[in-house]
Amino acid sequence: MPELASTSEQAVRLGERIAVNAPVQGGAADIIKAAMVAIHKRFLEKGFRSELLLQIHDELVFEVRDEEILDVERVVREEMEGIIKLKAPLKVNISIGENW
Repeated sequence: MPELASTSEQAVRLGERIAVNAPVQGGAADIIKAAMVAIHKRFLEKGFRSELLLQIHDELVFEVRDEEILDVERVVREEMEGIIKLKAPLKVNISIGENW
């Protein structure tokens, strides 16, 4: 981080924020990718016709068949909350609606 060697205190503080934030965001990206792979695998195993449509940061948007809502919700929660064990457990908020 070249900012950390700067003579400008403002640049050093920026470098410190980047240095702290990068592994957190990188870890979050790794977690969501692993969860997406696990969810996809479970959808295939269960023969779901529902699909993952979109990922935005730590949010996933699915198109879910009415008859699969409860099963998809259970699978998504299990995979997202259980993909990695941390000291502070991951918790998932799930919302269901006609549109995003």
